[in-house]
Amino acid sequence: MTQTRTPWLDNYGKVPPHLDYHKGSMFDLVFETAKKYPAYVAYDFMGDATTYREFIEGVELVAKSLRAYGLKEGDKVTICMPNCPQALMMFYAVNLAGGISNMIHPLSSEKEIEFYLNDSESRFAITLDQFYSKFSAIRDNVDLPFLIIARIYDALPSRLKFGYALTQGRKIPKIPKDAPIVKWKEFINKGKTYNGNYKVKRVAADPAVVLYSGGTTGTTKGIMLSNLNFNALAAQIVATNPIFKPGDKMLAAMPIFHGFGLGVSIHSMLGNGGRCILVPRFTAESYAKLIIKCRPNFMAGVPTLYEALLRQNCMDGADLSCLKGVFSGGDSLSVELKKKFDKFLTDHNGKVLLREGYGTTECVTASCLTPLHLAKEGSIGQPFPDTYYTIVEPGTDNEVDYGVEGEICISGPTVMMGYVNHPEENEKTLRVHADGKTWVHTGDLGYMDSDGFIYFKQRIKRMIITSGYNVYPSQLENILDSHPLVQMSCIIGVPDPIKIQKVKAFIMLKPGVAPSEENKKVLLEHCRKNIAKYAMPYDIEFRESLPKTLVGKVAYRELEEEELAKVRG
Repeated sequence: MTQTRTPWLDNYGKVPPHLDYHKGSMFDLVFETAKKYPAYVAYDFMGDATTYREFIEGVELVAKSLRAYGLKEGDKVTICMPNCPQALMMFYAVNLAGGISNMIHPLSSEKEIEFYLNDSESRFAITLDQFYSKFSAIRDNVDLPFLIIARIYDALPSRLKFGYALTQGRKIPKIPKDAPIVKWKEFINKGKTYNGNYKVKRVAADPAVVLYSGGTTGTTKGIMLSNLNFNALAAQIVATNPIFKPGDKMLAAMPIFHGFGLGVSIHSMLGNGGRCILVPRFTAESYAKLIIKCRPNFMAGVPTLYEALLRQNCMDGADLSCLKGVFSGGDSLSVELKKKFDKFLTDHNGKVLLREGYGTTECVTASCLTPLHLAKEGSIGQPFPDTYYTIVEPGTDNEVDYGVEGEICISGPTVMMGYVNHPEENEKTLRVHADGKTWVHTGDLGYMDSDGFIYFKQRIKRMIITSGYNVYPSQLENILDSHPLVQMSCIIGVPDPIKIQKVKAFIMLKPGVAPSEENKKVLLEHCRKNIAKYAMPYDIEFRESLPKTLVGKVAYRELEEEELAKVRG
């Protein structure tokens, strides 16, 4: 099995092939870090700094509140939040109190939130006041005893509260006084008077977090991840970046409900004494200004973010000598964009180059990264310590030779525990090979060269990636096909210079229904109620018929080729 070795040590002697991993929980790792660096800053939020000592005190208070409201070991808590202090405290408090965090996108549609709550059997949920209406709309369809409502306003420095109240705060609809919710302050106050046990011993192998992905089939599934999965990632990130030092700053703009944001930008920092600059909501312009103002040492983002930074006038003359690491993931990084951004870094006093990685939510996030001083054009890097890659013939466990394209498979300490409530999918995706290791069959095609560098080629599964978010066409088609106006639909990704791909819908209306702007508006409104904002079609095109394959399926590739031809002119 020559391909399954971990080759970092061959080319970059500072990175050991094997690491020791924390035996306890995620909170335990952060707690031990806080004991080493109590006065170091754990996170910055809107200009205010919170030390590790203060952060741990906040987490313990939230854990007391959870227990006071009846959280039991193994209970699920849905966290539907952007990157803000309440989200971080809740995440680690759930872990401390023995629960499991169920992480979801706050821009999810009402129906998606309903699915996540029911699928996870969450007893608690926390979200912001601005998203309350979504939970209210589906409350009768879920068994959710406790809905905690937080406000960005409560986490702001005093100097910013007045301005926020006059601008953003005024846009948020008032929550009815009799709404069945628990306000954040009320929730916290309950913990202040709780005297019972709030610390539940959890070990590395215990389940800790549910993240959502379409897996290899495109059907949304919860992915159960353990404490070890996250703690191993935290160790691997630092091991493959020996330039990291406690106190270094990470610009944490990737969201907490995404493996990339949660695993790399937050837990890997907090587990090693780093400083997270929390970005709850950002545009390319605001992100650029944060780089200039905060001078982070590390940045992690999707290719669309780096492409957008190239076009920000405020970056003219910016000094990027503060950067020690700039990472790209979540989507394929084109060779052209890498060259452009590397030149951009050099032109702005940067001493580093953009390093591409690769991973899947089934392994938390990244499991492969371009080494610090060694890159190959078009490669996504080499596997992390203790992480093994092999390339097999699709649909089999048969390993192919170096340079031969096949399905990418991954084995290591970050491999998921499994899909929640999908045993049949676990059998397809988690397979024990002849070497006795459990491998994730990613559904992605690529190859490995003789130096152990991995090259991603394309996805076996049908998927659109827009601004770093996975969109599964079959899910959107099911939603559109459920509308009484629609006979059949087809969703495709259209090339876009900013988002890489944007979502377009082709629809064949039912007999007797005429194409019209009014019908388009009706269908777009149907989408808005059932589809997350990032997955919304930018356009609907009506067709009298949709192209078909020989076996009668919609030939979506024909539609993709049509749109590609339009883009190319």
